[in-house]
Amino acid sequence: MPEGSGRPLERQIHPGSGRRKAPVTPKGRQLDPEAHEEVFALLGERPRSADLLIEHLHLIQDHFGHLAERHLRALAEEMRLPMAAVYETASFYAHFDIVLDGEAPPPPLTIRVCDSLTCEMMGAQEILTSLPLDVGDQVRVVRAPCMGRCDRAPVAEVGHRHVDHASVASLAEAARNKATKPDMPAYRDLEAYRNDGGYALLEACLKGDHSAEGLIEILSDAGLRGLGGAGFPAGRKWSIVRGFPGPRLMTVNGDEGEPGTFKDRHYLESDPHRFLEGALIAAWAVGCERCYIYMRDEYPAVLEILRREIAKLNASPLAAHCPLELRRGAGAYICGEESAMIESIEGKRGLPRHRPPYIAEVGLFGRPTLNHNVETLFWVRDIVEQGAEWFASQGRHGSKGLRSYSVSGRVKEPGVKLAPAGITVTELIEEFCGGMAEGHRFHAYLPGGASGGILPAGMGDLPLDFGQLEKHGCFVGSHAVVILSDQDDVKAAALNLMRFFEDESCGQCTPCRNGSEKAVKLMSEENWDVPLLKELSQVMRDASICGLGQAAPNPLDSVLKFFPESLER
Repeated sequence: MPEGSGRPLERQIHPGSGRRKAPVTPKGRQLDPEAHEEVFALLGERPRSADLLIEHLHLIQDHFGHLAERHLRALAEEMRLPMAAVYETASFYAHFDIVLDGEAPPPPLTIRVCDSLTCEMMGAQEILTSLPLDVGDQVRVVRAPCMGRCDRAPVAEVGHRHVDHASVASLAEAARNKATKPDMPAYRDLEAYRNDGGYALLEACLKGDHSAEGLIEILSDAGLRGLGGAGFPAGRKWSIVRGFPGPRLMTVNGDEGEPGTFKDRHYLESDPHRFLEGALIAAWAVGCERCYIYMRDEYPAVLEILRREIAKLNASPLAAHCPLELRRGAGAYICGEESAMIESIEGKRGLPRHRPPYIAEVGLFGRPTLNHNVETLFWVRDIVEQGAEWFASQGRHGSKGLRSYSVSGRVKEPGVKLAPAGITVTELIEEFCGGMAEGHRFHAYLPGGASGGILPAGMGDLPLDFGQLEKHGCFVGSHAVVILSDQDDVKAAALNLMRFFEDESCGQCTPCRNGSEKAVKLMSEENWDVPLLKELSQVMRDASICGLGQAAPNPLDSVLKFFPESLER
């Protein structure tokens, strides 16, 4: 329009058309200046690079309690991204609440109640049924997947504050008190860790007192393996990534989302610098110029601890060779898969990549990438300082090393149990867990979390280590052990696990997306269609892109194979 006219331009329409003249209006989604100012103020001096999209979405969600469409448009404008790219990423993650124009925002407070296996065994469904009646319409109650606190089941999260051994009464009280910030555990900070000899090994490496080849040999002789689930030898991984031309990057997978697993949270909430020193040593040995630590959003206390301690390290000479960067997940189990995690760090949906190439060659931002689990790096300092033989001699039944078993379910003393690799579940229960809970008889167990399958108590003498359970269609994975008793329904447990996989499938491939949904429907029937379930299981195993779909049928197949009597009930 002409400057100062204050009137919209009118389209020139042929006089004989009989149509009214219509004002010219801009097409597409229009930017709200107020929303743009709000987003601009929130971002401040932060970079606008595309890989920070999820971090910026968290800023908006934390500040406003949801993601309004007008703020998404403003963020897209500020980051110079298509609105479609912002929306598809925000809508992928469970912890982002998108509110479209004209919709009402969610209530100011959300309570997430975990309904994964151990929490369901301990009464989560009763809480989910009764709690909404007690808290009113100003509180939203939703079901949520595993929060990594299975030894304290049932568990819920009020805002960002966990309530362990939760009940309707305790959660209603927390809602009334608006206690929404995380409880901060007592942990060993940088000063305390340094006073105990921490970072002396890293400093010795940086000064040249150790060689990368020497450290790799020590880790290999010790038998240290990736403890996030795959069990790949750590020393060999360092050698492989070093073999690709730089520049190289490092990622740490802290997305500990496997139901039944909580060992990484235990170590991060007590001694985070032992892990951080291991990460910086690994980065030095492999020649990584930056390390990205991806931590699940369900661990708010850990995120705060790492923010504080990483800032201290980055301000010191200790991390000069490899600055550390913390990235926050947003509620997606699939991001525990290494390539999906890398996609998320890059600011995108967490969709697993097709392989090859593997991330050791083409990983984060297209560079060779060393990826490790938290616990693997936690052991680096101890192994180098105390020697390979010390670590390797700790195992049982032919295994090497120590393992941190996350034990939950029907035992007297659940928790993280530091035990010899290769220990049997019977030994684990009796020697480390105080035996079975009162009134419960050992009936079955999950040796490796939701995807590791289910074994009967009669097979409780199998070593819990890599390569020992595969011949039975199971695996130890991240060493998450859930104990079931004679009072638990194995069919119901398998259905709970399949519902988890249905919810957490990224949806990229049909066998996993549709297969898990179909399996839930079939397993919800009183009488299972066994031939159809077997066929469905085989399709998911053979055709799914990543390990989620390939392993999702393990609990189902375990019931069919080891618990045929349960099908007759």
